[in-house]
Amino acid sequence: MAFCSNCGTQAEGKFCPKCGSPLAADAGASPAGGTYAAPPPAAPAQAAGMTENVASALCYLLGILTGILFLVLEPYNKNRTIRFHAFQSIFFGLAWIALYIACMILAVVLVFIPVIGHIILLLMYPIIGFGGLVLWLVLMFKAYSNSPLVLPIIGPLAQKQAG
Repeated sequence: MAFCSNCGTQAEGKFCPKCGSPLAADAGASPAGGTYAAPPPAAPAQAAGMTENVASALCYLLGILTGILFLVLEPYNKNRTIRFHAFQSIFFGLAWIALYIACMILAVVLVFIPVIGHIILLLMYPIIGFGGLVLWLVLMFKAYSNSPLVLPIIGPLAQKQAG
């Protein structure tokens, strides 16, 4: 029994019953009168790695750490979109650290204002924390859905760094 060289189906005669392509004449004939069976064609290999949108979203997962990781990993550091999200994640993490330090300095000043300073402190940290969490989730979602969100100040810097 022979196999079709085009689709890999077992076939007898001169033409493949599935695709209709001609079978090789006497190319697979054995000395005993039968035919050698050619193996079916190999299945196409799966592409290794993640898709672009998954890698872009994962750039934001652990902030600076995953941003640097995707800038170092070989297949991903050549993709301009992933590089943009990695740089934006790094810059967003650095901006978040700078904002936290500024809030700590402001908290030291506000402690000396009796009532209003304490009320501002009680409202400032939860509002800024919740806002940062929402922005982080939106950045990950937008990166995953292939519609990137370019942040006002750090977005153009990330675009320039991504090349």
